[in-house]
Amino acid sequence: MTADTAQSLARLAAERVDHRFKGLPPDADGLTVAELAGQRRNLFTDGFATPVLALSAERLEHNLRLMETYAARHGLAFAPHGKTSMAPQLFQRQIEHGAWGITLAVPHQVRVARAFGTRRVFLANELVDAAALRWIAAGLDADPDFELVCYVDSVRGVELMDAALRDADATRPVDVVVELAAGEGARTGVRTEAECAAVADAVAGTRTLRLVGVAGYEGEVPKADTERVTAWLRRLVALAAEFDKAGRFAGLDEIVVSAGGSAWFDAVAEVFAEIPELSLPVLKLLRSGAYVSHDDGHYRKLTPFNRVPEEGALEPAFRLWTQVVSRPSAEQAFVNAGKRDAAYDLGLPFAQVIRRDGAERPATGVSVTGLSDQHAWLATTPEADLEVGDWVGLGLSHPCTSFDKWQLIPVAEADGTVVDYVRTFF
Repeated sequence: MTADTAQSLARLAAERVDHRFKGLPPDADGLTVAELAGQRRNLFTDGFATPVLALSAERLEHNLRLMETYAARHGLAFAPHGKTSMAPQLFQRQIEHGAWGITLAVPHQVRVARAFGTRRVFLANELVDAAALRWIAAGLDADPDFELVCYVDSVRGVELMDAALRDADATRPVDVVVELAAGEGARTGVRTEAECAAVADAVAGTRTLRLVGVAGYEGEVPKADTERVTAWLRRLVALAAEFDKAGRFAGLDEIVVSAGGSAWFDAVAEVFAEIPELSLPVLKLLRSGAYVSHDDGHYRKLTPFNRVPEEGALEPAFRLWTQVVSRPSAEQAFVNAGKRDAAYDLGLPFAQVIRRDGAERPATGVSVTGLSDQHAWLATTPEADLEVGDWVGLGLSHPCTSFDKWQLIPVAEADGTVVDYVRTFF
């Protein structure tokens, strides 16, 4: 960890706890985050108010170690997507667990990462905002250790980037990779190899941009399955080889080939292992981000570890603790967390456990059927033992829209001892 990073993270620890941070003990107001963490309060007995989202300390560490091991085993560099958590403390832990850098999507996210000392950024988007490009150019010129790689996916985009960087009198070129679209009807990216060559030609015609590789996102492959995803990844590798053969990477130290969301990184590992020898070493860059907390829904179903169980298994690290505030009938109950607190874009939360008088048991006969702004609707069967005042622990689906609802998240050990707090910046 650099001195700048340490100082920036120390400022987070010095932040005062107050009304901004929901779920934290009201009597902690005025303490610094470090002081509150040092008290090692218990999530269930020391004043935390529901709803409160918690990260499992043990599962978080497990997931960090597992993906570090996976990337190393398959010869992959790793730039996990930081938009999942937008938590500089987690960025630093990911880097300490071997990450090459952090992937981000928009300029604000880059500013957050840079404010906390992130040295390498992969920007998985074409950047054409002139104000943001001026800021990036100034950052590159001021800090020789700052490295940024950015998508390009159109000749027009290259022209706009070049104009903005020339106006900024940039002295260091911005490194770019041509983004290959995942197919017709997919999200961003260049649709054909011929168009990719035209974009690469446009980059070569500037002094402000430098082509360093190719990239894309296989998660956008239409009707994705192993065969279709593998075919697209081989197109991406072939594009890199074609560009290399044409001499487009002359003068570089390495060629960047990048892909990899959270659903198909096993296919990425397999195809990237087949990359032929090129004129330069290849940086095989994986960008999966949801692994850091994993989930109990969408990614639990889609994780590649389901297909390769011998490689290990991610563990869901989030639990949203809520409290029963209404039990109007034998078939219905309501807890005090809703759309403001829980992810719901990729599936409703899951009722997992019930706590009463310090004892915890499975949430048998309890299911979430809907969300209002501040309530979750629960359906209860006759076997459900549920009373007003009970705490209900909910599992969540989709990490990206779980982190973004909480500014300061307790990290709790299995017995409920809170050992840290993770600050997010959305």
